[in-house]
This record gives sequence, structure tokens and C-alpha cells, in this order.
Amino acid sequence: MSSISALNSLLGSSDPIDLSEILQAATGASTPGIDVTSAVNASVTAAEAPETNWENQQSTLQNQTSALTGLQTDATNLDDDMQSLNSLTGPLSATTVNSSNSSVVTGSAAPGSALGNNIVVVNSLATTASYSSSAVSSSSTDLPTGETITITPSGGSATTITTGAGVNTLSDLEHAINTAGLGVTATVITDASGARLAITSNTSGSAGSFAITSSGGSFGFTVGNTGANASLTVNGISVSSSSNTVTGALPGVTLNLQNASPGTEVSLDVTPDTSQASAAINQFVSDYNTLIGAVNSQYSDTGSGQGVLADDPTVENLQNTLLQALDYTASPASGNSSTTVPNLSSLGITMNTNGTLSIDNGTLSSALQNNFSDVQNFFQGSALNGFANSMDQQLTNFTSPADGAFTVELQSISTENTSLQTDITNFQTNVITPLKTQLQSEYSAAEIALQQLPAEIKDVDAELGNNNSSSNG
Repeated sequence: MSSISALNSLLGSSDPIDLSEILQAATGASTPGIDVTSAVNASVTAAEAPETNWENQQSTLQNQTSALTGLQTDATNLDDDMQSLNSLTGPLSATTVNSSNSSVVTGSAAPGSALGNNIVVVNSLATTASYSSSAVSSSSTDLPTGETITITPSGGSATTITTGAGVNTLSDLEHAINTAGLGVTATVITDASGARLAITSNTSGSAGSFAITSSGGSFGFTVGNTGANASLTVNGISVSSSSNTVTGALPGVTLNLQNASPGTEVSLDVTPDTSQASAAINQFVSDYNTLIGAVNSQYSDTGSGQGVLADDPTVENLQNTLLQALDYTASPASGNSSTTVPNLSSLGITMNTNGTLSIDNGTLSSALQNNFSDVQNFFQGSALNGFANSMDQQLTNFTSPADGAFTVELQSISTENTSLQTDITNFQTNVITPLKTQLQSEYSAAEIALQQLPAEIKDVDAELGNNNSSSNG
């Protein structure tokens, strides 16, 4: 194909061709030749306009996804607060135990334990049975062969260990006892008087009692402690415990015996843990403000326009739901004609003009100290159907992983984004890639044609000159 034909082919193409470089090269207005790469890229960029629009849509969807995910996280945090406040083992059920004499007995209580005052008298502590041997020079001193040590657990069978045949030293004897499964622990203790073997029960109280006898006469054992149960009275009832950590005497309450003090009455008062309750309520207010603030930011024009979710019905619905949820009014607890905590304001929680909440911790503290049952009733109702449950149910409509509004919308956005990506991929494969190949070929052919054009013009001029000479002759 001649250079003229190649140019005609390129100019006749239906593809978007930038002719400026071709014309400049042909007329000598610029450096001869075509920048093929730049020309192809310019044409491809123009052809990619639909793809650019799809990518812009994807960017918007990604921004919406990020904003929705943030709101979903904030709403879930608030919903977790509601579930915690509505739980029978949560902060509103937490209790604390105050002792009038912590040097004798202290206590702790599981959530939901019966509130009230209890009187405890500690007559004696539980002890752990122990024995110690007479001293030998060191833990590695050879023991006489054939001596026996017999250990008899309370209610169990006697076990005899004989020195010699692998049990030659005090350290060997320690190992033999500890691996025999006798419910005791042997320990070599070394001091200025030499090495001795201490044997202690693994269980305190009478159940951990054991006896030791030895034969041979080279060393014997003396009693350190006998195993005895703790003796105490709880609200006038005698209690025996194998441990100084007493459970079961008071439902849900653990007594920690510190010292025996016969005749000394210690008051243990089981009360609501108001500090946990206060912290949980303050957390609810904080997380509510975080969520409503994030929602409000979608509608605030700070100079760069509203948020990407300003027209989103889910966000608008969430905003209305949050504001309306605060209007909850509690019914009095069963058997009561009235309540001191009918609404949030009675807890010191009030709404600001922007929808956020403020909390007066003085008012809250007073309600918790003086009317805890009414506070509990406000949040939990008579059957876990109070304010916390009400807001939890409303938030679950948005946060449910299965069918919550956030889940549904995020799935829809993901599907739309996937569809756009498919369009982009198909467009690149079926349109842009073939176009780029075609343009590369056509521009390259045109470049070659332009390089050949001056020589062809010279040939034409020469031919025309010859013809003129013949005519004049």
C-alpha cells in the first residue's frame, strides 16, 4: 500500500482519530512523524468515557459503604449497651459485699444475689494437714537402705515407699511421693540445720487429713498441722467448711475467711454495685452520642456539601428511631402505684438541641443510691421489657446480621458494585482492548506512510518536471 493509501485508510476510519499530528507532519508545521503512543492513548481515553462514569459510581458506592459500615458499628455498640443493661447478669444486677470487719471476713457476690445484711461469726479457720521430717545433711545425702515411709490419706489406703533401689536421697524421696498420686505434695527445705522434707495435703480441711509413719529410725516425721474444717455461723446457723473460701452458705455469695474471732459478729451487707451501674449508663449515653453525631453529620453542610448518605432512607429512619426512642416512659414496678424513675430525665439524662444527650451524674448517683430498684425497673421493666429492651428491639431492626437494614443495604451496594465491575471488565475486554490494538496498527501504518511521503512527493515533482520539459521542446 502506498503512503497516500495508508493515510486515506486511517482518515477513513470510524474510530476517534486525532488528526492534528498527522496534518502537522504532512504540512511540515511541526517535527515530521506521529507520536503513536500518545495518539493511541488520547483516542483510548476518549473512548473510555463510559468506563470513567462507572468508576465514579463505584467510588460513590465505596464511600457509602464506608459510611454505612461506620454507622453499623456505632449502632451495634449502642445495641450492646442496651443488651447489657437488660441482662440479669449485667451491670444492673451486679452486687457488692461490704464487711464491717474485713480483717475477719470479706465477701463477693454473683450478679443477681439476694440483697440484704448478713451476720457472720468465724470461730476457727480451716487448716491444711502437714508433716516435716527430721534433718539430714543435704538433699543429696544418702539415706539408709530399707527404711520405709508409709502415707495413709484420710479414708484411703496406705502407700509405703522404701529407700534404696532408686530412692537413695531426700530428693529421690520427694520425687517418689509427688509421683505416687497420694493427694499430698512433698518439698525439700534446706536451711542452716540441714535438709528436711515437708509434706502438705493438697486439700484443706478434714478431708485432706493424712498420717505418716516411718521405720528404720534414721529419721522420723512430726506433725505440723492437722487437717480441720473451718467453723463459722451465718445468720445464726452453724456452717463447717473444708476451705476458708466458703460458698453455698449464702446463695451467690462467697465468704473469704481471714482470721478466727470467736464471738465477733461481722456484718456483711450485699448491695447493688452502683459504680458498675453508673459506668454502664454513662457508656450508653456516650455511645448514643457517637451514633446520633455520625447520623447528624450526614445532614450537616460544612462547606463541602452534605454526607454521602444524606438521601439514604435507612439513615433518615435511624435518626427518627433514635430520637423517638428517648420518649420512653416506664410503668411502675409490679405492686407499686408510682415510680421515681419514669423517664431518662429523672436519671439526669437530657437531650441537647442537636439530639445528643447530656448526663447529670449527681442526679444519676442520687437515683442509684436511693431508688436503685426504680432505676432497674426503668431499664428492665417487670420482665426484661423496659427501656433497654425497647431500644434494643428497634436497633436490632438495623443491626441484625441476617436481615437488618444495614445488612440489606450493604448487600445491595455490594451487588451493584459487582455489576459495575463486570461492566468495566467486559468493556475493557470487548471494546477498549480491540480498539487499542486497531489504533496501534493504524497509527503505526500512518507513521510509516508519513515517513515515505516526502520521497513520493519528490518523485511526483520530478515526474511533473519531466513532462513540462517535453512540452516546451
